Amino acid sequence: MIWSWDYARSVLPILLDVIGTTMLATLWGFLIACTVGMVLAIARRSRFALVRMTINGFIQFVRNTPLLVQLFFLYYAVPMAFGFTMTAFTAGIVGLGLHYSTYMAEVYRSGIDGVDRGQWEAARALNFTKQQTWTRIILPQAVPPILPIMGNYLIVVFKETPLLAAITVMELLSRANNIVARDWRPTEPYTLVGILFLVISLLLSGLVSLLEYKLAQRQKR
Repeated sequence: MIWSWDYARSVLPILLDVIGTTMLATLWGFLIACTVGMVLAIARRSRFALVRMTINGFIQFVRNTPLLVQLFFLYYAVPMAFGFTMTAFTAGIVGLGLHYSTYMAEVYRSGIDGVDRGQWEAARALNFTKQQTWTRIILPQAVPPILPIMGNYLIVVFKETPLLAAITVMELLSRANNIVARDWRPTEPYTLVGILFLVISLLLSGLVSLLEYKLAQRQKR
């Protein structure tokens, strides 16, 4: 028999047991991506050419190398080269965060470029410091329009979490692999993993759509 509902029901709780790890990796990775991405976006506008070149070089390097390679480097190479060890989970969220921070930097750039130039001039006329200009004028106007795009990247980060299985993080795919290795029944575990990813992705997508709707309604007022 190809599919057994009894077997599927028996392994589902085992898979659900690691949903928390998957969601934590997603949320922490996305938080790091948003934070570091903001720093990168602001640093790219530095008046110092060396800073701009360094940041652009870092972004291009990270974006043009596979995330899986970066995860292996953080988990296996960094401890050997620098003596700095991380748990697999920490290496996973750092890898996810740094990788997608380079994409978030571009998202922030588009939001910042969308702020009217007159806002910068007004800040200078009012003798605002750089910190005041960014925190009180530019970012409050730049971030709201890009929130839906940021939400889409949250979904992307979630769908990338199976890569953490490669560095032994016990998330959904890792647990499914263990079940398959134990019982040698791949159909049910992998199908359930696919369904769980689909359901959660659709829920996150629904939240992003709701956010877009709320922002559209606010702009009409």
